[in-house]
Amino acid sequence: MHAKLRVIDVWIRRRLRGCIWHDWKKPNRKMKNLMRLGIPKGMAYAWSRTRMGRWAVACSPILSTTITIGRLESRGYVSLESYYLKVRKTVGS
Repeated sequence: MHAKLRVIDVWIRRRLRGCIWHDWKKPNRKMKNLMRLGIPKGMAYAWSRTRMGRWAVACSPILSTTITIGRLESRGYVSLESYYLKVRKTVGS
């Protein structure tokens, strides 16, 4: 169960990154938000104008290093794997 939840968790995080990318909508807003996340201006400009789809951008190093698991958790995302481990400990006790 633990391994299966880990695979689903990876997919969900990628989907969330894609949704965030889609929510930013316009290239200027994408560039501004990438720069807020610590990407240099030239690289942010290049990635904000990419022709790749959101699924491809979501697994790219640019989003996986800026929209990290910690950032997602701070915005309310609860990892299935960590929730399973927490529940398993309380049921096993």
